[in-house]
Amino acid sequence: YERLQSALCQEGLPPTLDCSAEPRTGFGPLDMTVCILGSPTAFLPVLLEGGTRCPGAMVLCLSPTWASRVPSETSPGSWSLLLSRGVSFKVGGHSALETFVPPRRANYVTGTFAPGDPEGGWVGELARDLDCPTGGSVPLTHRIEDPLVTRWVLAARANLPVPPTLAFVLGARGDLPAELEVARVRLVRLEDPQGQESLVQEEVGTFLEGTAMEPYSQVMVRPAGWRWRGTDTRSTHRKEEGAAVAQAVGAWLRGLKEEDSVLLEAMVPTARLPVPPPRSPAPRLPVALRICTLVCRSWGDRPQLCQVACAVGRAESPVRHGAALPQGLDSSLQQWGVVAPSQRQALATRLREATEAAMVALLATEAELSPQQRGGTRARTDVLGVDFLLACVDDALELVALATNSQRCLETCVLAEAMGRAVGEPAGDLPRLLAEAMLHRAQCHLVEGKDILLIGAGGVSKSFVWEAARDYGLRIHLVESDPEHFAAGLVQTFLPYDSREHRRDEEHAERVLELLRSRGLRPHACLSYWDDCVVLAALVCQGLGLRGCSPAAVRVAKQKSRTHQHLQRCRRGRPPPAAFAVPCRRLQSHGDVERAASAVPFPAVAKLEFGAGAVGVRLVEDAGQCHAHAARLWRDLRDDDDHPGIGLGWGNAMLLMEYVPGTEHDVDLVVFDGRLVGAWVSDNGPTRVPAFLETAACLPSCLPADRQAQLVRAALQCCRACGLRDGVFNVELKLGPGGPRLLEINPRMGGFYLRDWIREVYGPDLLLAAVLVALGVPPVLPARPVPRAHLAGVMCLGSEHGAALAGGGGMEALRELQGRGLVRLNRLFEEVAGDGEYEEPLLSVACDGATRAEACVRLLGLCQALGIDSPRYPVEHFLSHFK
Repeated sequence: YERLQSALCQEGLPPTLDCSAEPRTGFGPLDMTVCILGSPTAFLPVLLEGGTRCPGAMVLCLSPTWASRVPSETSPGSWSLLLSRGVSFKVGGHSALETFVPPRRANYVTGTFAPGDPEGGWVGELARDLDCPTGGSVPLTHRIEDPLVTRWVLAARANLPVPPTLAFVLGARGDLPAELEVARVRLVRLEDPQGQESLVQEEVGTFLEGTAMEPYSQVMVRPAGWRWRGTDTRSTHRKEEGAAVAQAVGAWLRGLKEEDSVLLEAMVPTARLPVPPPRSPAPRLPVALRICTLVCRSWGDRPQLCQVACAVGRAESPVRHGAALPQGLDSSLQQWGVVAPSQRQALATRLREATEAAMVALLATEAELSPQQRGGTRARTDVLGVDFLLACVDDALELVALATNSQRCLETCVLAEAMGRAVGEPAGDLPRLLAEAMLHRAQCHLVEGKDILLIGAGGVSKSFVWEAARDYGLRIHLVESDPEHFAAGLVQTFLPYDSREHRRDEEHAERVLELLRSRGLRPHACLSYWDDCVVLAALVCQGLGLRGCSPAAVRVAKQKSRTHQHLQRCRRGRPPPAAFAVPCRRLQSHGDVERAASAVPFPAVAKLEFGAGAVGVRLVEDAGQCHAHAARLWRDLRDDDDHPGIGLGWGNAMLLMEYVPGTEHDVDLVVFDGRLVGAWVSDNGPTRVPAFLETAACLPSCLPADRQAQLVRAALQCCRACGLRDGVFNVELKLGPGGPRLLEINPRMGGFYLRDWIREVYGPDLLLAAVLVALGVPPVLPARPVPRAHLAGVMCLGSEHGAALAGGGGMEALRELQGRGLVRLNRLFEEVAGDGEYEEPLLSVACDGATRAEACVRLLGLCQALGIDSPRYPVEHFLSHFK
C-alpha cells in the first residue's frame, strides 16, 4: 500500500482515498471486475488507464486477506475469486480503498506470478484453478522464465533464430519433447551426471567445433530454469578453451535438479555497423544492444506488439534488465549506424512480426498442456516479454531471439513510458492496449451463460451466429418462422412461430411473450440480426422490460421514406440531421408516381420501401421509367413467398428518391446510451447501373481521416435523430463534394461480410458488441483502432459466375485456398437467390494484403484465374475505385 502511494505521488496523482468505512454494495452479475493481484508497480499505468475507460472496474488486491476462494457454481472443480477489499481506480487517476459487501466476484484475474517475487506465493495460490479468465499462473510463468523451454519453442514453433545452444538436462524432464530436433539447439539427457563425464566432454567438443559455432568466438556456461531467474550466475570462455568449458559445465551438472538445465551457448555479438567518425580521438569500447519487446493477447486472441525498449551495455557482459535505462528502438538503430529511415522501419516491422510469432508459438504450446500444467482451465498467458539481440549474419542484420519473460519487459517498457512523459513525449499505447485486452477478456466472461432471445435466424449468411454463441458461452433461445430451419438443433431453445406477416408485429409480439411465459423463459437480453425482424424484436424487448431501442425509433429507421422525412424535420445541430436527408416520396400506386415526380428531381432511384439486399433498386431517368419499373416490381414481388428475406412481409410499397452522386460507403456503429463507442467505415465499388447491386468493397476505407469522420458523424447524428440510442447499426451513405448524404439506416448489425471483415482487420466482434449493449453493458472497443491488414473483396452472382464456380471447379479451388488462409469466403446464400433484376449476390470473395494495392492485385489475379473477371463483370474496373 505504501509502494502504491509512492508510485501515485511520483505520477503527480492524489493519494488513495480511504473509503473502507462505508462498504460498497449492489454489485450484480453484469458488473465487471478486473482484479490485479500483488505489487502495483508494473501494473499501475494499466490500472489508471482502465479506471478511465471503465471507472471502478479495475481493482488492485494487495493482500491475501482481501480475497477469498469459493467453489464455482458454474464450473465444477474450479473456484470463484471474491474480493472483500481492494483499491479501485476512477477517471483522472483517482483511487479509493474500498470494502465490498457482499464480496465482489472477479471476471478477470492477473498479477505478479514471477518466481522470487515477495507476493508470488499468495498471488499464485489465489489465482489457481479459477473459473474466470486468468492472465497467467505460476506454472505458466515457470515455463516462460525457463530459457531452455522457450528457446525450443521460439526455434521450433516460431522459426526464429536463437543463439546456438547445447543443453544438459536430467532424463525425467517432461516439459520438453522426447526428441528435440531444432536447428541451433541440441538437448542431451543425462541419467546420472556424476558418471557421464566423457559424454559431456564429447558433446561439448562437438558443439564448440560445429558449424553453428563458426561465426562466434566466445561461449557462456550457466545454469537455467525458473529458479535462476534474475541471477547473473555464469562464466564466459573463449571457444578454444574446450577443457575449461567442459569443466565449467561439469561443475554445474553436479548440483543439477530435475527442473533445471545447464546451458552452453554462443555469446552472440551485436552487429558492428559503420558509424560516423567520433568527435573524440579516445578509443571506443565494444558495446551490446538488447531489444526488449512486450506483446499482449489482443482482440480475437491475436498477439499485438505493445512497445519496444532497448538497453545498451558493455559487450563482454550480457545486458540485463534493470541494469541500464531504456531507450527507443529508432534512436538505438541510428546510434548503431542504421541511417536510412526505410531500413529502420523495415527492422521495426521484422521485430513486430518476430515478437508476435513468438507469442503465437508460445500460446500454441500452452494449448497442448493439461489444465493442471497450466494452473487452471482458464489460465493463459496474456502479456509476454521477448528479448532479442541485433546480430549480423552473412553481412545482413538478423534478430536473434534470446528468451521470454513474464514481467521484466513489462517493467522496462513502463519505465520507458514514464521517462518519455517526463520530457514531454505523448503518452504511448502500452497502458491502453493492455487495459483494453484485460477489460475485453472480462467482458467475454461476463456474457458466459447469459440467456439471449434471438428473433429470426436468417439464412446461411448468419451461420456465424451459432458458432459465435457457442464460443462465447451464450444460451440462445430462437424464435423462427421456419420450423425446419437448420439452426433448430444449434440453440438452447427453438421456438417456431410464423411472424412473416410483419404488418401484424404487435400481435406477434404478444404471442412470443406468451410462448416465453409458457416455457418459463426469462432472457437477459433480446435482439435481432435479421432485417425483417428488427421491429418485432424491439416490441418483445419492450414487453420484457429489456434494454433496446424503442419500437417507434426502429419503425422510423426501418421505413426508408419515413427515415428521410423524419430527418428533414430535425433542424437542430451544426449541421442539423436534415442536412443529410434526401428528397423522397412513398409510392403505393401509379398515382403516387405522378405526385412524386413533381417533387423529386430526375434522375432518381426507385426501390422497395422496406427492401434489403438492394433487390429491386433501379435508376430511373423519368416518370415513364418509374411507372414501368413499379409495374414490374408490383407484379413480381407481392409477398414474402415471392422472394424471402427482402422485406416483403411489410408489403411491397416503393419510394422514389433523388439520385445522390458520389462514392458509396457503409458505416457500422456501436452506440450505447446515445454515445458513440465504436465506428468502422468501409468503401463500396461502383454499382452496375441501372441496378444498384454491390460489386466490390474494401476495408479500411480509402478516404482520408477527415472524410471518414464526416461519414461517422453523419451516421451517428442520423441514428440519434431517429431515436436509435442503444445497439449496433449499419448506415449506408454516399459521399460527394458537398459531404455525406444518407441512403438508409439498418437498425441491426451490418450484413453480408461486414462482421467478419471488421473482426479480421480490426479485431472487435460486432456480434459480441450487440449482445453487450443489449445486456446493458457498454462494450470496450479499441480507442484508436489500427488495421492489421487491408481487405478487398468482390461479389459473385449466380447468373454471372454459377458455371465457373460450380461446373468449372472454382468453388473447390476457393475452399482449398480458404483452408490455406489465402482468401476469405462469405457464403451469402445456399443457392441462387432471385434472378434477373431481382438477383442477390451468392458469395463474397476477398483477399488481404499489407497494403490496399497488394490486396487488390491478389484479388484481381484470383478472379482472372477462376473466371470471375469477364467483360460483362469487369473486376479490374470495380477495384479501380479503391485509391
